[in-house]
Amino acid sequence: PGLIWAGSNDGLVHLTRDGGRTWTDVTGNLPGLPAWGTIANIEPSRYDTGTAYLTVDGHQANNRDPWVYKTSDYGRSWRLITGGLEKSPLSYAHVVREDPVRRGLLYLGTENGLYVSFDDGERWQPLQSNLPHAPVYWITVQEHFNDLVVATYGRGIWIADDVTPLQQLTAEVAAKPVHLFTQRPAYRFRLIEAPFAILPDLVEGKNPTYGAGINYWLGTEASDSVTLSISDPSGAVVRTLKGPKSRGLNRVNWNLQFEPTKAARLRTPPRYAPEVPVPDTGRIAPDIGRQGILAPPGTYTVKLRAGGQELTTQLVVRKDPNSGGSEAGIRAQTELLKEIGARVNEAVDIINDLEVVRAQLVALRSTVAADTTARDVRAATDSLDEKLIGVEGELTQLLLTGRGQDGVRYPSKLVGQLQYLGGGIAAGEFEPTDQQREVYQALSTRLRELRAQSEQVLSRDVPAFKAMLRTRNLHGVISRMP
Repeated sequence: PGLIWAGSNDGLVHLTRDGGRTWTDVTGNLPGLPAWGTIANIEPSRYDTGTAYLTVDGHQANNRDPWVYKTSDYGRSWRLITGGLEKSPLSYAHVVREDPVRRGLLYLGTENGLYVSFDDGERWQPLQSNLPHAPVYWITVQEHFNDLVVATYGRGIWIADDVTPLQQLTAEVAAKPVHLFTQRPAYRFRLIEAPFAILPDLVEGKNPTYGAGINYWLGTEASDSVTLSISDPSGAVVRTLKGPKSRGLNRVNWNLQFEPTKAARLRTPPRYAPEVPVPDTGRIAPDIGRQGILAPPGTYTVKLRAGGQELTTQLVVRKDPNSGGSEAGIRAQTELLKEIGARVNEAVDIINDLEVVRAQLVALRSTVAADTTARDVRAATDSLDEKLIGVEGELTQLLLTGRGQDGVRYPSKLVGQLQYLGGGIAAGEFEPTDQQREVYQALSTRLRELRAQSEQVLSRDVPAFKAMLRTRNLHGVISRMP
């Protein structure tokens, strides 16, 4: 208390240790101080009361070198800390800032960019990434989220999200072939109504990537794949992600969602729209999206596999502090959403199995189209296809082309209804209602009925059809994906 530093536009530095009753001029103790330089900022250290850093901007006196000083004895002596900074017409310094977590980690803003030092200013290196080469006039570390915020002159305010890996990047870590950092806690924020904006707007800001950034270090570029798996508190793997293989710091973003539900691959064109192309891999069912469950609050385990090593660390997911829901309600919601996801996957498996058969029927129909002696084959093919459609068409809307407005012309089928129900449940932070549970039970009952119908067609009608084809020396059909 009572310690105050003051710098002036005409290059003077003063210090008081008694709350301003007396001041000491320490300007003469700064070696090589350029005349008439501006004391742009002074950064008192939070780790040692006698330590402070300052920058001097001499460009108005045509001195454009970087001038960054440090004292450890209340200004009685100073030394330049500019190692690694090149001298250029745009190298003069504006602001130096101390990291609030790691002692000796400094950030520096100059007329042409941003720099970092891991050794208390002994050596600086660029921290530019995608930041434009603009004058960096001010720096703040937002301490709750460990975000590095820089104010530029003419290029806006920029934020480097989550500098915890810089705070943990020691010489010992840099010497390792693989290292998994301690991760910053993540919040499962909910989207709110956005303010009105005219897009594209030249001054529009950009939100950070949603979710958890998982940071790791590679001493050399990985030759094999880099994999990250995330397990919930029970030990069940809920998500697997691929990571970049680049040397140095790497980050993978997890959107806090569990593995999405399976994709329904339609291998036949929409009904009454044979002109719609079908890729070799199938087309995605227009009314079936891949949905993931938002991870409930808790402590998750992150496992990194890279360079023949397996490393683990913990990742805490926190509830939105502004949410009115409870963690118990979120857990109940998650359990029901897991059940809905399992039912969706069951239904998608049925659709994919039926589509395998229907795709072969389309090919067979084309093969015998010009054969006048194959009327019975064509009739049997059409009959079997209608039976398959009778089941599949209750699971997904087969009239959808994915074009125009046909999505509002035809009603949703069972999978669409399950996903709509899940979307409603997941829209808030609250326990599912009794009505939502009742709807789920009704849809589950309907799914069991359709599964039984599907098994009946695949186990009875398809084998009978294959037997008929054998009597005509035609190839049979495969009723399941290999």
